[in-house]
Amino acid sequence: MHVNRRNTTLAVLGAAAVKLAVLHHLGRTYGSTRAERRMPLPGDAVVQRPQTVATHASTLPVPPERVWPWLVQVGWHRGGWYTPRWVDVLLFPANAPSADHLLDEPGALAVGDRVPDGPPETECWFVVREVVPGEHLVLESTTHLPLRWRARGLARLHWTWTFVLRPVDGGRSTRLVFRWRARTGPWWLTAGTHLLIVPADLVMSRGMMRGLRSRVRRA
Repeated sequence: MHVNRRNTTLAVLGAAAVKLAVLHHLGRTYGSTRAERRMPLPGDAVVQRPQTVATHASTLPVPPERVWPWLVQVGWHRGGWYTPRWVDVLLFPANAPSADHLLDEPGALAVGDRVPDGPPETECWFVVREVVPGEHLVLESTTHLPLRWRARGLARLHWTWTFVLRPVDGGRSTRLVFRWRARTGPWWLTAGTHLLIVPADLVMSRGMMRGLRSRVRRA
């Protein structure tokens, strides 16, 4: 009886470990090819020696110039991030629904501009690090941690989000490659990023890609 219970426990733990490994892999690679994961992208040099790198990709059925306006309106209470509404309600209740149309006055992004990613009191934002209209957008942040952690120096996070648009199918479609790179500390934040954030990114990035695809198709 004791042996059977032990074997059952080991089997359950083994299955859980396999599932976590699969989710972790997909959370770093969803939609991307091996070549896309290996290719250098703009913004790669911003975060030195990252502990976590994820590269996702999707093919959108419109040219890059029709995708670009949706990218430059991203941000909290701007266009949003095109993630499913249930994700926002469950994890980010302060978020407004992502826009399903192009905003009248989103404003062009320039290097140094802030892209808010939470209510003003959170002081959470990205800074535009690089922008080439119709080609790529690089966002950088060190603010995606609770204010108390930042004030006390309890943890640190330096990460980038890079969006690259490449014409495919003779320019009729767009290959969107999204990569994020993060350097974190101390060890417990790095471990939490790998155990929780990376698997969750399968939902977030997949949802963002699908949401963006549906919007540009309808538009």
